[in-house]
Amino acid sequence: MLRKWGGPGASDVAELLTSELVTNALIHTEQGAVVTATVVPDGLRVEVRDYVSGLAGLPGPHVPIADDGTHGRGLVLVQALADSWGVEDHGVGKVVWFELDGGAA
Repeated sequence: MLRKWGGPGASDVAELLTSELVTNALIHTEQGAVVTATVVPDGLRVEVRDYVSGLAGLPGPHVPIADDGTHGRGLVLVQALADSWGVEDHGVGKVVWFELDGGAA
């Protein structure tokens, strides 16, 4: 879907960030997730929704400890590479989203 969208490397960034958000939803919620992507000529918005209620708080990026393997870096990557991103509470679950403007990565 994204091969012809955006500048050089933009589709790779979109794929990486989508993978990070989906992985987080599947690992941390055990309820599955719904992915929605909206592509327009000047931008992309990806939303990953889960359906787990009663969370103590909404996720935020944190810097993992050095010996933590490959875990804990997903939202740090999203924060660093997305043009904008956020988390919205939906009563039953949440949506974590990011937007890219399609420029060169």
